[in-house]
Amino acid sequence: MENNLKRRDFIKRSAMAGVGIAVGSVALAEELQQKLRTPVKPVPVAKPMEKVRIGYVGAGGMGTAHISNLLKIKGAELVAVCDVVEDRVKRAQEMTLKAGQPKPEGYFKDEYDFKRLCQRDDIDLVYTATPWEWHVPVCIEAMKNGKHAATEVPAAYTIDDCWNLIEVSEKTGKYCIMMENCNYDKIEMMILNMVKKNLFGELLYAECGYLHDLRGVKHDMNGEGVWRRAHSMKRNGDHYPTHGLGPIMQCFDINRGNYFDYLVSFGTKTRGLHLYAEKRFGPDSPQAKEKFVLSDIVTTVLKTMNGETIVLTHDTSSPRPYSRNILVQGTGGIVRKYPESKIYIEKEGKPDAWEKVDEYLKEFEHPVWKELEEQSKGAGHGGMDYIEDYRLVNALLKGVEPDMDVYDAAVMSAVCELSDRSIKQKSAPQKFPDFTRGLWKKQRELPVMKVK
Repeated sequence: MENNLKRRDFIKRSAMAGVGIAVGSVALAEELQQKLRTPVKPVPVAKPMEKVRIGYVGAGGMGTAHISNLLKIKGAELVAVCDVVEDRVKRAQEMTLKAGQPKPEGYFKDEYDFKRLCQRDDIDLVYTATPWEWHVPVCIEAMKNGKHAATEVPAAYTIDDCWNLIEVSEKTGKYCIMMENCNYDKIEMMILNMVKKNLFGELLYAECGYLHDLRGVKHDMNGEGVWRRAHSMKRNGDHYPTHGLGPIMQCFDINRGNYFDYLVSFGTKTRGLHLYAEKRFGPDSPQAKEKFVLSDIVTTVLKTMNGETIVLTHDTSSPRPYSRNILVQGTGGIVRKYPESKIYIEKEGKPDAWEKVDEYLKEFEHPVWKELEEQSKGAGHGGMDYIEDYRLVNALLKGVEPDMDVYDAAVMSAVCELSDRSIKQKSAPQKFPDFTRGLWKKQRELPVMKVK
């Protein structure tokens, strides 16, 4: 505990170091911080379960989608549901009864009622799809009460909370898994399979991001706007890095032989949300007088320990079609997704021209999609939501390592605060904390490359 307090104090002091920090200075701070760390204590692989008894916290839109998936997965049992809105709990109960399963217990007394759910002795896994600020409290409460935890994205948005999740997970021996559904997209998984089969040669560069017009969502007080807009008023950085970064991290073996060294972030002026409010509600409306600090476009450049560069974009305030801007470049070729999927593989006598990715699907489709595509039909986001839920439940049933771990959740989520720091310091480099305490140097196979 003393070491943890010293480390956190050091992190806070380092964050106040001021503008114009050079990469060398950041590296020195990281070296000093390393001395305060305790050795990593990896969470052991859980023993097989006959069934996975689940408590769900947050039964809104995404929570309901997960619940719908879980009710279709053999071996998953919904035991309890919690939400601050009673009608959402009732909806989940009705869905469960309609699926021919026992009615789950409902919790809706207040915003802390999830604690009673976590204290039950008939739950193995607690899911949360709450607003961002509740992800960490729910996960920590679950793990401290002997349950595995699974959270929607991002898992946390401060460095301290990333460490909190790691420390509690290691201490309790319970999983803390971030449910990044885009890791299971059909094309992203195909690209990963291509990378692992060395189709692109040695990787050099990637692009990714979350480019999604959320102006209407953030001004909708009947949905995510209730809480999501508030973050745009308080924080200026990449609020949502994981949808783009998750699949790219897997391609670049982050935490499994590679790691992020540092990042630099840039933010544009802030216009989109204000202009939208003026147009929709009128220039004299209360909404048009609200002040936002989130840059319309945040661009982050990440440097890896192995020498690759990744460009990550966050844009939720501009009129634009949806994109995650996926691109992977290697010494032997390049592939991209959005606005359409294209690929170029260098071959002797072949012209420098794009090909359709679909032409490679038969040979390189990921085995997980071959196995699960049929049963995932009709699920959210083209089936990838079902696949991520199935993979977690199946890992617990069989007693094998889940596709992601708490270190993956922390590294991706850390971009939130690090990008904010960089912008505040005139785009100064920000060193990544080594959440793995050196474990990243060990080559480890991605569990998702194994069909379980």
